[in-house]
Amino acid sequence: MKIVRFFAGAAALAVAASLSACGGSDDKGSGDGKGDGGRTTLDVWLMRDSVSEEFQTQFEKDFEKQHPKIDVKIQIQEWNGIGQKITAALASNDAPDVIEVGNTQVAQYAASGGVKDLSDKVSQLGGSDWIPGLAEPGKVDGKQYGIPYYAANRVVIYRTDLYEKAGIKQPPTTREEWLAATRKLNTGKQQGIYLPGQNWYTLAGFIWDEGGDLAVKEGDTWKGALDTPEALAGMEFYKELQSLGKGPKDSDEAEPPQVEVVAKGDVAQVIAVPGGAKLIEEANPELKGKLGFFPIPGKTADKPGAVFTGGSDLIIPEASGNPDEAYAFIKALAGDDAQKKLATAMSYVPNKKSLASVLASDPGASAMATGATNGRATPNSPEWAAVEANNPIKEFMTQVLTGADPKKAGADATEAVSKALGG
Repeated sequence: MKIVRFFAGAAALAVAASLSACGGSDDKGSGDGKGDGGRTTLDVWLMRDSVSEEFQTQFEKDFEKQHPKIDVKIQIQEWNGIGQKITAALASNDAPDVIEVGNTQVAQYAASGGVKDLSDKVSQLGGSDWIPGLAEPGKVDGKQYGIPYYAANRVVIYRTDLYEKAGIKQPPTTREEWLAATRKLNTGKQQGIYLPGQNWYTLAGFIWDEGGDLAVKEGDTWKGALDTPEALAGMEFYKELQSLGKGPKDSDEAEPPQVEVVAKGDVAQVIAVPGGAKLIEEANPELKGKLGFFPIPGKTADKPGAVFTGGSDLIIPEASGNPDEAYAFIKALAGDDAQKKLATAMSYVPNKKSLASVLASDPGASAMATGATNGRATPNSPEWAAVEANNPIKEFMTQVLTGADPKKAGADATEAVSKALGG
Protein backbone atom coordinates (compact mmCIF):
# COMPACT_ATOMS: atom_id res chain seq x y z
CA MET A 1 0.00 0.00 0.00
CA LYS A 2 1.23 3.47 -0.75
CA ILE A 3 3.14 4.33 2.39
CA VAL A 4 2.57 8.08 2.23
CA ARG A 5 -1.18 7.57 1.90
CA PHE A 6 -1.02 5.05 4.72
CA PHE A 7 0.64 7.59 6.98
CA ALA A 8 -2.31 9.90 7.15
CA GLY A 9 -5.57 8.78 5.88
CA ALA A 10 -4.49 5.52 4.88
CA ALA A 11 -3.23 7.73 6.73
CA ALA A 12 -2.22 11.03 5.43
CA LEU A 13 -0.26 11.91 8.50
CA ALA A 14 2.10 13.85 6.24
CA VAL A 15 5.03 11.83 7.47
CA ALA A 16 6.38 12.02 3.96
CA ALA A 17 7.63 15.42 5.01
CA SER A 18 10.04 13.74 7.41
CA LEU A 19 11.43 11.40 4.79
CA SER A 20 14.34 12.18 2.54
CA ALA A 21 13.54 13.27 -1.00
CA CYS A 22 14.14 10.78 -3.79
CA GLY A 23 16.01 11.23 -7.01
CA GLY A 24 14.27 12.90 -9.90
CA SER A 25 11.86 11.08 -12.17
CA ASP A 26 13.05 9.88 -15.57
CA ASP A 27 9.72 8.88 -16.99
CA LYS A 28 10.93 7.23 -20.15
CA GLY A 29 9.69 3.96 -21.51
CA SER A 30 11.27 0.68 -20.45
CA GLY A 31 13.33 -1.54 -22.66
CA ASP A 32 15.22 -4.80 -22.81
CA GLY A 33 18.00 -3.64 -25.11
CA LYS A 34 21.68 -3.35 -24.46
CA GLY A 35 23.25 -0.37 -22.79
CA ASP A 36 26.77 0.98 -23.26
CA GLY A 37 29.38 -1.67 -23.92
CA GLY A 38 26.80 -4.39 -24.46
CA ARG A 39 25.52 -4.21 -20.88
CA THR A 40 21.90 -5.20 -20.24
CA THR A 41 19.71 -2.22 -19.40
CA LEU A 42 17.47 -2.99 -16.43
CA ASP A 43 14.50 -0.64 -16.08
CA VAL A 44 13.19 -0.27 -12.54
CA TRP A 45 10.23 1.73 -11.23
CA LEU A 46 10.50 2.82 -7.61
CA MET A 47 8.02 5.10 -5.90
CA ARG A 48 8.45 8.61 -4.58
CA ASP A 49 9.80 8.57 -0.98
CA SER A 50 10.70 4.88 -0.99
CA VAL A 51 14.44 5.64 -1.00
CA SER A 52 16.64 8.64 -0.36
CA GLU A 53 18.83 9.96 -3.15
CA GLU A 54 21.92 8.94 -1.17
CA PHE A 55 20.69 5.37 -0.67
CA GLN A 56 19.66 5.05 -4.31
CA THR A 57 23.02 6.25 -5.62
CA GLN A 58 25.03 3.96 -3.37
CA PHE A 59 22.80 0.94 -4.01
CA GLU A 60 23.09 1.36 -7.80
CA LYS A 61 26.86 1.71 -7.52
CA ASP A 62 27.22 -1.40 -5.34
CA PHE A 63 24.84 -3.48 -7.46
CA GLU A 64 26.53 -2.63 -10.74
CA LYS A 65 29.90 -3.41 -9.20
CA GLN A 66 28.60 -6.87 -8.26
CA HIS A 67 26.85 -7.23 -11.66
CA PRO A 68 29.07 -5.43 -14.18
CA LYS A 69 26.98 -6.60 -17.15
CA ILE A 70 23.84 -4.85 -15.85
CA ASP A 71 23.12 -1.14 -16.30
CA VAL A 72 20.40 -0.14 -13.80
CA LYS A 73 18.01 2.66 -14.77
CA ILE A 74 15.81 3.59 -11.79
CA GLN A 75 12.82 5.76 -12.61
CA ILE A 76 11.04 7.45 -9.71
CA GLN A 77 7.26 7.31 -10.07
CA GLU A 78 4.55 9.40 -8.42
CA TRP A 79 1.84 7.66 -6.39
CA ASN A 80 -0.92 9.74 -7.92
CA GLY A 81 -2.26 7.77 -10.88
CA ILE A 82 0.22 4.93 -10.53
CA GLY A 83 -2.45 2.21 -10.52
CA GLN A 84 -3.53 2.91 -14.10
CA LYS A 85 0.06 3.30 -15.21
CA ILE A 86 1.12 -0.07 -13.80
CA THR A 87 -1.97 -1.79 -15.16
CA ALA A 88 -1.18 -0.45 -18.63
CA ALA A 89 2.46 -1.49 -18.34
CA LEU A 90 1.54 -5.03 -17.30
CA ALA A 91 -0.75 -5.33 -20.33
CA SER A 92 1.90 -4.09 -22.74
CA ASN A 93 4.90 -5.71 -24.40
CA ASP A 94 7.21 -3.00 -23.10
CA ALA A 95 6.95 -3.18 -19.31
CA PRO A 96 9.77 -2.24 -16.93
CA ASP A 97 11.71 -5.15 -15.46
CA VAL A 98 11.00 -4.43 -11.78
CA ILE A 99 8.13 -2.43 -10.26
CA GLU A 100 7.55 -1.34 -6.68
CA VAL A 101 3.85 -1.69 -5.83
CA GLY A 102 1.79 -1.13 -2.71
CA ASN A 103 1.52 -4.34 -0.71
CA THR A 104 -2.28 -4.33 -0.82
CA GLN A 105 -2.24 -3.83 -4.61
CA VAL A 106 -0.45 -7.08 -5.49
CA ALA A 107 -3.68 -9.10 -5.79
CA GLN A 108 -5.13 -6.57 -8.22
CA TYR A 109 -2.08 -6.72 -10.48
CA ALA A 110 -1.68 -10.49 -10.19
CA ALA A 111 -5.29 -10.92 -11.34
CA SER A 112 -4.32 -9.36 -14.66
CA GLY A 113 -2.02 -12.28 -15.42
CA GLY A 114 0.84 -9.89 -16.11
CA VAL A 115 2.97 -10.60 -13.03
CA LYS A 116 5.55 -13.38 -12.68
CA ASP A 117 5.05 -16.09 -10.08
CA LEU A 118 8.13 -16.04 -7.84
CA SER A 119 7.12 -18.86 -5.52
CA ASP A 120 10.27 -20.84 -6.35
CA LYS A 121 12.41 -17.93 -5.06
CA VAL A 122 10.84 -17.65 -1.60
CA SER A 123 13.24 -20.03 0.11
CA GLN A 124 16.30 -18.39 -1.46
CA LEU A 125 15.09 -15.00 -0.21
CA GLY A 126 14.50 -16.18 3.38
CA GLY A 127 10.74 -16.00 3.06
CA SER A 128 10.06 -17.80 6.33
CA ASP A 129 11.41 -14.70 8.11
CA TRP A 130 9.39 -12.09 6.18
CA ILE A 131 7.04 -9.89 8.20
CA PRO A 132 3.49 -11.11 7.56
CA GLY A 133 2.03 -7.73 6.61
CA LEU A 134 4.15 -7.72 3.44
CA ALA A 135 4.43 -11.43 2.72
CA GLU A 136 0.74 -12.32 3.00
CA PRO A 137 -0.65 -9.73 0.56
CA GLY A 138 2.14 -10.62 -1.86
CA LYS A 139 0.82 -14.17 -2.00
CA VAL A 140 -2.30 -14.78 -4.07
CA ASP A 141 -4.01 -18.17 -4.39
CA GLY A 142 -0.94 -19.87 -2.96
CA LYS A 143 1.52 -18.18 -5.32
CA GLN A 144 4.06 -15.53 -4.30
CA TYR A 145 3.97 -12.64 -6.76
CA GLY A 146 5.20 -9.82 -4.51
CA ILE A 147 8.54 -9.85 -2.72
CA PRO A 148 8.49 -7.81 0.54
CA TYR A 149 10.37 -4.53 0.30
CA TYR A 150 9.70 -2.25 3.32
CA ALA A 151 6.92 -1.45 5.77
CA ALA A 152 5.51 0.99 8.29
CA ASN A 153 2.71 0.76 10.82
CA ARG A 154 1.07 2.63 13.64
CA VAL A 155 2.27 2.80 17.23
CA VAL A 156 1.08 4.69 20.29
CA ILE A 157 2.71 8.11 20.68
CA TYR A 158 2.40 9.20 24.30
CA ARG A 159 3.25 12.13 26.55
CA THR A 160 5.99 10.92 28.89
CA ASP A 161 5.44 13.88 31.24
CA LEU A 162 1.73 13.16 31.60
CA TYR A 163 2.43 9.48 32.23
CA GLU A 164 4.86 10.44 34.99
CA LYS A 165 2.40 12.92 36.49
CA ALA A 166 -0.28 10.21 36.56
CA GLY A 167 2.08 7.81 38.32
CA ILE A 168 2.31 5.42 35.37
CA LYS A 169 5.86 4.13 35.51
CA GLN A 170 6.08 2.29 32.22
CA PRO A 171 4.10 1.89 29.00
CA PRO A 172 1.36 -0.78 29.04
CA THR A 173 1.97 -4.15 27.40
CA THR A 174 -1.59 -5.51 27.46
CA ARG A 175 -4.99 -4.15 26.50
CA GLU A 176 -6.17 -4.14 30.11
CA GLU A 177 -3.11 -2.23 31.27
CA TRP A 178 -3.64 0.20 28.40
CA LEU A 179 -7.26 0.85 29.37
CA ALA A 180 -6.29 1.32 33.02
CA ALA A 181 -3.56 3.81 32.11
CA THR A 182 -5.83 5.68 29.72
CA ARG A 183 -8.55 6.01 32.37
CA LYS A 184 -5.99 7.60 34.73
CA LEU A 185 -4.94 10.02 32.01
CA ASN A 186 -8.49 10.98 31.03
CA THR A 187 -9.16 13.73 33.55
CA GLY A 188 -10.79 17.13 33.16
CA LYS A 189 -9.67 18.89 30.00
CA GLN A 190 -6.99 16.28 29.40
CA GLN A 191 -7.89 13.47 27.00
CA GLY A 192 -6.60 10.01 27.86
CA ILE A 193 -6.36 9.30 24.13
CA TYR A 194 -7.37 11.06 20.94
CA LEU A 195 -9.02 8.42 18.77
CA PRO A 196 -11.31 9.50 15.90
CA GLY A 197 -14.37 7.35 15.44
CA GLN A 198 -13.50 6.19 11.92
CA ASN A 199 -9.89 5.09 12.33
CA TRP A 200 -10.72 1.79 10.65
CA TYR A 201 -7.14 0.58 10.27
CA THR A 202 -6.84 0.59 14.05
CA LEU A 203 -10.17 -1.22 14.35
CA ALA A 204 -8.89 -3.86 11.93
CA GLY A 205 -6.05 -4.61 14.34
CA PHE A 206 -8.46 -5.13 17.23
CA ILE A 207 -10.60 -7.43 15.07
CA TRP A 208 -7.54 -9.44 14.04
CA ASP A 209 -6.56 -9.77 17.70
CA GLU A 210 -9.93 -11.36 18.35
CA GLY A 211 -9.42 -13.86 15.52
CA GLY A 212 -11.74 -12.13 13.05
CA ASP A 213 -11.27 -10.26 9.77
CA LEU A 214 -12.86 -7.55 7.67
CA ALA A 215 -13.75 -10.03 4.92
CA VAL A 216 -13.11 -13.72 4.24
CA LYS A 217 -12.89 -15.86 1.13
CA GLU A 218 -15.40 -18.69 0.77
CA GLY A 219 -14.53 -20.76 -2.27
CA ASP A 220 -14.05 -18.23 -5.04
CA THR A 221 -16.14 -15.54 -3.36
CA TRP A 222 -15.13 -12.82 -0.90
CA LYS A 223 -17.67 -11.85 1.75
CA GLY A 224 -17.73 -9.23 4.48
CA ALA A 225 -17.23 -10.42 8.06
CA LEU A 226 -18.09 -7.47 10.28
CA ASP A 227 -21.07 -9.22 11.90
CA THR A 228 -19.04 -12.09 13.38
CA PRO A 229 -18.59 -12.37 17.16
CA GLU A 230 -14.87 -11.67 16.70
CA ALA A 231 -15.43 -8.49 14.70
CA LEU A 232 -18.03 -7.25 17.17
CA ALA A 233 -15.65 -7.94 20.07
CA GLY A 234 -12.97 -5.88 18.31
CA MET A 235 -15.45 -3.05 17.80
CA GLU A 236 -16.49 -3.20 21.47
CA PHE A 237 -12.87 -2.71 22.56
CA TYR A 238 -12.50 0.17 20.10
CA LYS A 239 -15.62 1.79 21.56
CA GLU A 240 -14.31 1.48 25.13
CA LEU A 241 -10.94 2.96 24.21
CA GLN A 242 -12.43 5.73 22.09
CA SER A 243 -14.68 6.83 24.95
CA LEU A 244 -11.59 7.79 26.99
CA GLY A 245 -11.07 10.90 24.94
CA LYS A 246 -12.97 13.48 22.92
CA GLY A 247 -12.33 12.25 19.40
CA PRO A 248 -15.16 12.86 16.89
CA LYS A 249 -17.31 9.82 16.21
CA ASP A 250 -17.99 10.61 12.56
CA SER A 251 -14.57 11.34 11.03
CA ASP A 252 -11.08 9.89 10.70
CA GLU A 253 -7.51 11.04 11.44
CA ALA A 254 -7.51 13.61 8.67
CA GLU A 255 -10.51 15.68 9.80
CA PRO A 256 -9.51 17.46 11.89
CA PRO A 257 -5.81 16.67 11.37
CA GLN A 258 -4.91 14.75 14.49
CA VAL A 259 -1.41 16.25 14.60
CA GLU A 260 -3.01 19.65 15.18
CA VAL A 261 -5.28 18.26 17.89
CA VAL A 262 -2.42 16.62 19.81
CA ALA A 263 -0.21 19.69 19.42
CA LYS A 264 -2.67 21.74 21.51
CA GLY A 265 -1.19 19.97 24.53
CA ASP A 266 -4.11 18.28 26.27
CA VAL A 267 -3.88 14.82 24.65
CA ALA A 268 -1.98 12.08 26.46
CA GLN A 269 -1.89 9.48 23.65
CA VAL A 270 -2.57 9.11 19.95
CA ILE A 271 -2.28 6.20 17.52
CA ALA A 272 -0.10 7.15 14.55
CA VAL A 273 3.08 6.33 12.69
CA PRO A 274 6.21 7.43 14.62
CA GLY A 275 6.95 10.30 12.25
CA GLY A 276 3.84 11.98 13.62
CA ALA A 277 5.82 12.88 16.74
CA LYS A 278 8.13 15.14 14.74
CA LEU A 279 5.15 16.92 13.20
CA ILE A 280 3.57 17.38 16.64
CA GLU A 281 6.80 18.91 17.97
CA GLU A 282 7.04 21.21 14.97
CA ALA A 283 3.49 22.40 15.62
CA ASN A 284 4.17 22.87 19.35
CA PRO A 285 7.88 23.15 20.23
CA GLU A 286 7.00 23.00 23.94
CA LEU A 287 6.34 19.27 23.49
CA LYS A 288 9.84 18.56 22.20
CA GLY A 289 11.42 15.80 24.30
CA LYS A 290 8.09 14.90 25.90
CA LEU A 291 6.90 12.27 23.40
CA GLY A 292 7.55 8.54 23.64
CA PHE A 293 6.45 5.44 21.75
CA PHE A 294 5.20 1.94 22.43
CA PRO A 295 3.67 -0.78 20.25
CA ILE A 296 -0.12 -1.06 20.31
CA PRO A 297 -0.69 -3.54 23.15
CA GLY A 298 -2.14 -6.98 22.52
CA LYS A 299 -4.40 -9.14 24.62
CA THR A 300 -1.38 -10.67 26.37
CA ALA A 301 2.05 -9.26 27.16
CA ASP A 302 3.93 -11.80 25.05
CA LYS A 303 2.55 -10.51 21.75
CA PRO A 304 1.95 -6.95 20.53
CA GLY A 305 -1.43 -6.00 19.16
CA ALA A 306 -2.11 -6.68 15.50
CA VAL A 307 -1.51 -3.69 13.26
CA PHE A 308 -2.24 -2.79 9.68
CA THR A 309 1.03 -2.86 7.75
CA GLY A 310 1.45 -0.38 4.94
CA GLY A 311 4.39 -0.67 2.62
CA SER A 312 5.59 -2.03 -0.67
CA ASP A 313 6.41 -5.24 -2.49
CA LEU A 314 8.52 -5.74 -5.61
CA ILE A 315 7.15 -7.51 -8.70
CA ILE A 316 8.51 -8.65 -12.07
CA PRO A 317 6.16 -8.18 -15.03
CA GLU A 318 5.65 -11.12 -17.36
CA ALA A 319 6.64 -8.76 -20.17
CA SER A 320 10.08 -8.10 -18.67
CA GLY A 321 12.77 -8.81 -21.23
CA ASN A 322 15.31 -9.47 -18.49
CA PRO A 323 13.70 -11.65 -15.81
CA ASP A 324 16.99 -13.12 -14.53
CA GLU A 325 18.56 -9.69 -14.11
CA ALA A 326 15.33 -8.43 -12.56
CA TYR A 327 15.44 -11.18 -9.97
CA ALA A 328 19.09 -10.39 -9.20
CA PHE A 329 18.07 -6.78 -8.52
CA ILE A 330 15.19 -7.80 -6.26
CA LYS A 331 17.39 -10.29 -4.42
CA ALA A 332 19.87 -7.50 -3.66
CA LEU A 333 17.31 -4.82 -2.71
CA ALA A 334 15.35 -7.27 -0.54
CA GLY A 335 18.54 -8.73 0.92
CA ASP A 336 19.72 -8.24 4.47
CA ASP A 337 22.50 -5.75 3.74
CA ALA A 338 20.34 -3.36 1.71
CA GLN A 339 17.41 -3.76 4.10
CA LYS A 340 19.51 -2.75 7.10
CA LYS A 341 20.79 0.33 5.30
CA LEU A 342 17.34 1.28 4.01
CA ALA A 343 15.76 0.88 7.44
CA THR A 344 18.39 3.10 9.03
CA ALA A 345 18.26 5.71 6.28
CA MET A 346 14.47 5.96 6.07
CA SER A 347 13.24 4.72 9.48
CA TYR A 348 11.29 1.99 7.70
CA VAL A 349 10.59 -1.47 9.06
CA PRO A 350 12.83 -3.95 7.18
CA ASN A 351 11.19 -6.89 5.43
CA LYS A 352 12.36 -9.55 7.88
CA LYS A 353 11.47 -10.00 11.54
CA SER A 354 15.07 -10.87 12.44
CA LEU A 355 16.28 -7.47 11.19
CA ALA A 356 14.17 -5.39 13.60
CA SER A 357 17.13 -4.88 15.95
CA VAL A 358 18.79 -2.58 13.40
CA LEU A 359 16.31 0.10 14.55
CA ALA A 360 17.11 -0.27 18.27
CA SER A 361 18.63 3.22 18.52
CA ASP A 362 15.48 4.83 17.07
CA PRO A 363 12.68 4.57 19.71
CA GLY A 364 9.82 5.27 17.33
CA ALA A 365 11.02 2.98 14.57
CA SER A 366 11.90 0.30 17.11
CA ALA A 367 8.35 0.32 18.50
CA MET A 368 7.06 0.19 14.93
CA ALA A 369 9.26 -2.81 14.11
CA THR A 370 8.05 -4.65 17.22
CA GLY A 371 4.46 -4.09 16.16
CA ALA A 372 5.23 -5.23 12.62
CA THR A 373 5.92 -8.75 13.86
CA ASN A 374 2.14 -9.01 14.24
CA GLY A 375 1.32 -6.96 11.17
CA ARG A 376 -1.47 -7.74 8.73
CA ALA A 377 -2.91 -6.28 5.54
CA THR A 378 -6.40 -5.74 4.22
CA PRO A 379 -8.21 -8.75 2.70
CA ASN A 380 -6.31 -9.99 -0.33
CA SER A 381 -9.06 -9.42 -2.87
CA PRO A 382 -8.41 -7.73 -6.23
CA GLU A 383 -11.60 -5.74 -5.58
CA TRP A 384 -10.66 -4.35 -2.17
CA ALA A 385 -10.26 -0.84 -3.58
CA ALA A 386 -14.02 -0.86 -4.22
CA VAL A 387 -14.59 -1.27 -0.47
CA GLU A 388 -12.38 1.68 0.39
CA ALA A 389 -14.05 3.87 -2.23
CA ASN A 390 -17.23 4.28 -0.13
CA ASN A 391 -15.98 2.48 2.98
CA PRO A 392 -18.95 0.98 4.83
CA ILE A 393 -16.55 0.09 7.67
CA LYS A 394 -16.41 3.75 8.66
CA GLU A 395 -20.19 4.02 8.71
CA PHE A 396 -20.39 0.86 10.83
CA MET A 397 -18.02 2.38 13.37
CA THR A 398 -19.91 5.66 13.62
CA GLN A 399 -23.21 3.85 14.02
CA VAL A 400 -21.91 1.72 16.89
CA LEU A 401 -20.23 4.67 18.60
CA THR A 402 -23.45 6.69 18.45
CA GLY A 403 -25.63 4.00 19.99
CA ALA A 404 -26.83 1.77 17.14
CA ASP A 405 -27.24 -1.97 17.66
CA PRO A 406 -23.78 -3.43 16.84
CA LYS A 407 -25.21 -6.63 15.37
CA LYS A 408 -27.53 -4.75 13.01
CA ALA A 409 -24.81 -2.27 12.03
CA GLY A 410 -22.36 -5.14 11.53
CA ALA A 411 -24.81 -7.03 9.35
CA ASP A 412 -25.42 -3.96 7.17
CA ALA A 413 -21.69 -3.34 6.81
CA THR A 414 -21.07 -7.00 6.02
CA GLU A 415 -23.62 -6.87 3.22
CA ALA A 416 -22.09 -3.68 1.79
CA VAL A 417 -18.55 -5.11 1.88
CA SER A 418 -19.74 -8.34 0.24
CA LYS A 419 -21.45 -6.37 -2.52
CA ALA A 420 -18.33 -4.30 -3.17
CA LEU A 421 -16.21 -7.45 -3.41
CA GLY A 422 -18.65 -9.03 -5.83
CA GLY A 423 -19.98 -11.55 -3.32
